[in-house]
Amino acid sequence: MKILFLGDLVGRAGREAAISAIPGLRVRLGIDVVVVNAENASHGFGLAPDMAEALFAAGADVITLGNHAWDRKEIIPYIAGEKRVVRPLNFPPGTPGAGSVLVHLTDGRKILVVNAMGRLFMDPLDCPFRATTELLSRHRLGVTVNAIFIDMHAEATSEKMAFAHAFDGQVSAVIGTHTHCPSADQQILPAGTAFMSDAGMCGDYDSVIGMIKGPSIARFFKKMPGERLGPAEGEATICGALVETDSRGIAIRIEPLRLGGRLAPAMPAP
Repeated sequence: MKILFLGDLVGRAGREAAISAIPGLRVRLGIDVVVVNAENASHGFGLAPDMAEALFAAGADVITLGNHAWDRKEIIPYIAGEKRVVRPLNFPPGTPGAGSVLVHLTDGRKILVVNAMGRLFMDPLDCPFRATTELLSRHRLGVTVNAIFIDMHAEATSEKMAFAHAFDGQVSAVIGTHTHCPSADQQILPAGTAFMSDAGMCGDYDSVIGMIKGPSIARFFKKMPGERLGPAEGEATICGALVETDSRGIAIRIEPLRLGGRLAPAMPAP
């Protein structure tokens, strides 16, 4: 199974670049499932329902979120009915939506897509390790599902790495989001789980993690709230990763993807 994951979409630039690129990437790389993190798609903060629909129309199969999940209030009733948009698994019980979704491919294969969120330097939530352990007690890789993909939305690289090693061999891939900077540590862990600390963002890299430079820099100089942050709207770089699994759901390769914009290009082999 070939899984294409695109990191945090930031603002209009990232959103439109992803919508434009997904159909061609699906064909060019022979993709089976496309997962997109879109928690920053709406002006850098949250996701609006019409934006989710546009991503689905372009060929995204699942949209994951993160700490900005609720910044657009319209998403609350939408996520209650749209199972393909998943918020972090470890929000407290009773939170709208779900932290995972089971995707059925047309050939009968199934992939479980999970969104978890870290706790170091982040909002206090339930434990992502325990929540994932409980979920995996109901889904066995290579037995009940053909692949398990986890978007680990977290600030600390150490937490992402610990999480991936904790579930090595139990899931197909753990790829980090949230820092908006693509890491160069893509690898397959000893028991067969693909890992990358951060997929990077889909957005304008002539920016401060996707936001306009001036107001962002001023906040560091003055340590005071100032002009509202807004997304940079120059040419976007699409960042993500391709993960390929075997018939057991074990990863056999992971390659970074970078397309357009300012960063050095990287295109996985078909």
